[in-house]
Amino acid sequence: MPYVTAYDGTELAYHVFGDGPPLICLPGGPMQASAYLGDLGGLHGHRQLIMLDLRGTGQSGVPEDPASYRCDRLVADVEALRGHLGLDRVDLLGHSGGANLAVRYVEHHPDRVGKLALITPGPMAVGLTISGDLRRETAMLRRDETWFPEAFAALETIVAGRATPDSWQAIAPFYYGRWNAAARAHRAAEDAQRNQEAAAVYGAEGAYAPDTTRAALAAFGQPVLLLAGEFDLNSPPSAMAEFAGLFPDARFVVQPGAGHFPWLDDPERFRTTSAAFLG
Repeated sequence: MPYVTAYDGTELAYHVFGDGPPLICLPGGPMQASAYLGDLGGLHGHRQLIMLDLRGTGQSGVPEDPASYRCDRLVADVEALRGHLGLDRVDLLGHSGGANLAVRYVEHHPDRVGKLALITPGPMAVGLTISGDLRRETAMLRRDETWFPEAFAALETIVAGRATPDSWQAIAPFYYGRWNAAARAHRAAEDAQRNQEAAAVYGAEGAYAPDTTRAALAAFGQPVLLLAGEFDLNSPPSAMAEFAGLFPDARFVVQPGAGHFPWLDDPERFRTTSAAFLG
């Protein structure tokens, strides 16, 4: 297992899959081990995937200072990995909460990024708010599914501010294009892969500076792919279109029938779209 040493001595593990030009992949969760990304639907057949386990997750070390889990502070870990790999410029992929880290890295190191792929990205770093009404509207696309009544009732509880651990569990089917055995297994592995203490710090006060980040993205002239899932309750397509509009050169794609993990829902479509962009 290869490691890179961060600025504070924390050992960061990364996993390498495939051959070709390297693509650094930043997992979401937030603060979930990169294992849940798998091989991104076979994308490792087109690019060498460098999957970083963020500090305190997966096989990476636990830092002495828990405050270093904050998103903006993790930018230094990504930069350490870039330097360790000997790359003057990197192509970068961020999924979900990892997209917040990706855009903050772009903000701080715009000259170090080539192509940027944001997959069903979290919008916190750019200050986008997703309303309860939009989540309900997106959820209603699944109203013919057998699990829908229970999941939608749980969603109403969450939107009303009365969330419980059970209600969060009940809405899990909304995050997948097909609530099948593979999706259930993927969801079941999540809790063990996620560092809850780190997740609580990731978006703490000071983690994001939306105005500054938006200004940096408006000046970022490199190609960007922003891929949304048609059914994604977390990152609904209309909000993601607004996110894509923050860049001067962004390709916005909605993957039909996909939820929050589009490489699971339709690996071939995800792989084709991503590989066509990344080259």
